Amino acid sequence: MRVVRSGRVDVGVLLRRLRRRGLNYDPAEVRRPEWTFDVHRHPLGREAVGPPVEGGVWWRAKPLVAAYEFSPPEIVRAYYEPGSELSGRDMLLEARLPGVRFLMGVRVTGVREETTAERTLWGWGYETLEGHLERGRVDYALVKHHATGEVEFVARSHSQLHPRAPWWMRWGWRWFGRRVQLRFYRRAGQRLRRLLHDPVAVAPATVERSPGRGVSLPDPLG
Repeated sequence: MRVVRSGRVDVGVLLRRLRRRGLNYDPAEVRRPEWTFDVHRHPLGREAVGPPVEGGVWWRAKPLVAAYEFSPPEIVRAYYEPGSELSGRDMLLEARLPGVRFLMGVRVTGVREETTAERTLWGWGYETLEGHLERGRVDYALVKHHATGEVEFVARSHSQLHPRAPWWMRWGWRWFGRRVQLRFYRRAGQRLRRLLHDPVAVAPATVERSPGRGVSLPDPLG
């Protein structure tokens, strides 16, 4: 495990290395009670009944969800190649705790689009790559309910701390990990609602150095 000062981490190099990595789990392993399953729903607003209205909540939220703008930067920041296709995109996630940053890779492995008489759904999901502290998958979706006009942001996930995590990571996860995980989902819904009503331009970028003070752990289980 490498421990380095955050300002000396070359994020661009770490991001480019992800292309050679595979998933760090087998979906066939996923089952209760060893894995944690979550569903978080966040109402975003209401528009006219029927399919999404051009310029309405659903269409305005879609590019924000596609760009991962809903992620609260004080908890998780994401780096990826600008202009890259969403399907198959590699992202380097910088998970933040006081004084420590975990730099871990994920890959977008699915983009979903469905339209029925009852609803319109669009979303995408990523899975964890080798070196990640956790194992699992997260799916994000925008759903427009045609009968009511309600639009919601839904996050579904299954996850677990990696079985190879050392004792001190297990201790930290028991005390802080789950709490931070739930705060991430809560803040993601709050941030997306705020961006819909008070847009802020936050362009994702591949940078050469990890900002801030403290230490970073690139590929904590690499």
